[in-house]
Amino acid sequence: MDKLQMPANFLWGSASAAYQIEGAYQEDGKGLSNWDEFVKLPGKTYQNSTGEVAVDHYHRFKEDVALMAEMGLKTYRFSISWARLFPQGRGEVNQAGLAFYENLIAECLAYGIEPMVTLYHWDIPQALEEAYGGWESPQVIQDYLDYAHFLFQHFKDKVNYWITINEQNIFTTFGWMTALHPPGKLQQEKLFYQVNHHVFLAHAQAVIAFKEIMPNGKIGASFAYSPSYALDCDPKNAMSKLDFDDLKNFWWMDVYAYGRYPKSAYQHLAKKGVAPVVSEADSELLVKAASKIDFMGVNYYQTTVCEYNPLDGVASTGEMNTTGKKGTNQISGVPGIYKNPTNPYLKTTDWDWTIDPMGLRYACKEITSRYNLPIIISENGLGAFDELTADHHIHDDYRIDYLAQHIKELMIAVEEGSDIWAYCTWSFTDLLSWLNGYQKRYGFVYVDRSESGGSLDRYKKDSFYWYKEVIASNGQSID
Repeated sequence: MDKLQMPANFLWGSASAAYQIEGAYQEDGKGLSNWDEFVKLPGKTYQNSTGEVAVDHYHRFKEDVALMAEMGLKTYRFSISWARLFPQGRGEVNQAGLAFYENLIAECLAYGIEPMVTLYHWDIPQALEEAYGGWESPQVIQDYLDYAHFLFQHFKDKVNYWITINEQNIFTTFGWMTALHPPGKLQQEKLFYQVNHHVFLAHAQAVIAFKEIMPNGKIGASFAYSPSYALDCDPKNAMSKLDFDDLKNFWWMDVYAYGRYPKSAYQHLAKKGVAPVVSEADSELLVKAASKIDFMGVNYYQTTVCEYNPLDGVASTGEMNTTGKKGTNQISGVPGIYKNPTNPYLKTTDWDWTIDPMGLRYACKEITSRYNLPIIISENGLGAFDELTADHHIHDDYRIDYLAQHIKELMIAVEEGSDIWAYCTWSFTDLLSWLNGYQKRYGFVYVDRSESGGSLDRYKKDSFYWYKEVIASNGQSID
């Protein structure tokens, strides 16, 4: 095979989320978000860590963007805090919050970095939670649309790439099924599917509005995609894979790409009495939006193994590893359908996430075949314990190895016909890892920050210089 490389206009990037990096949680008129309230509950996050300061990107964004430019980053994917822009979720815009994003985008553009904006990365204004239950009410659809419409109009000449929703499958599952994320509700299956339907409708309304304002702009959603493998060729396990895909993957991606739910999955949920209510107008809206999306956004970290789960088998409430103590993650599943055992052929991270570079190529090929859409890899990265030496070096060869293997598979996917526009690592700087605190590090830039505080000084890791070379060579430096 010839030396692999990406197309000339490929967007090498990195990513972040507002709550995880900005801090300044009550400064300059910002309203509270659901996460600002949720983390106050004891035991919800590692050592009760919060994003009140995070890594202080709000005050240090110029320093961070300058580092991005030094690396040669082509695109920076970041989210906007809805509550920083609209403290009450609706009504008057907070001019100071708007100025922050104006300045951030201007800084990116000054260095030739393409801004890629995520409208919603899990932090809904707390005011909307208190007013009507947030995503539980269809009222949220109009408020989200107004918020999105404002941003489209305001930044239509500056931002070309937009992501409507980040990891809808994760924030709704953790919010209404496992109680790990706000609003912290457990096993509310019927409400879970109805909440998802509201999110789909909000996404659809935003896509349609976007195309009226920016017909040449690019928009899609980012989905946390874990491609699945059947445990073996036992038909029971092969069927468990099909059911897993319909319920855990295609339930979301089919709506984004086709505007409809997978038929067999909907039938199954309807029999259980938990399927969402879908009107004819809803269906028309979803189909219309699906015809207008430009790409499938993929957040890829790991693959999943599927095995038949007997009726008296494991439930979906297995303990999740949020401490970095390897081997503490528990197998979960849906009784009578599937369970997800560990893959004996693959290594795992300290947080028990399967390391499967070829799974990224698998994901791209499956999306290409099933949806025939371009792909943006909006997240991919390794969370690990990094050590800062006395002379301020961070030797993260393990991260370099992880990313190199994944990028190589991505380049092979391009050779095999997948249309991939961008690759955004998670993340550029270290940041707050939601439930895992500050000990789980993802960045190219080390931030002196722990659960108890720190100087917040930035230090370039070995992977920073490595990715700089990858970008400069358009991937050819990877062997």
